Amino acid sequence: MNLATTIVLAAAETEHHGGNVMATTYGYGILAFALFMLLGLVSLSYRNVANRHAHKAEAYAAKNPVQQTGHGHH
Repeated sequence: MNLATTIVLAAAETEHHGGNVMATTYGYGILAFALFMLLGLVSLSYRNVANRHAHKAEAYAAKNPVQQTGHGHH
């Protein structure tokens, strides 16, 4: 089979595409939507995590005072 025959056969095959192309891509949109919803739920689960154990943070801050090294703004 030569190049011209291959091109003609490939062109003929593309004309016989059955079904609706838009309908076959709905799955990708549904999958992306579900993935973004799952990631959104994971992100929401970390809301206010720093304030859940305020007593532990205060105890740690009392034991380990911040030492200024002279860098940064005061």
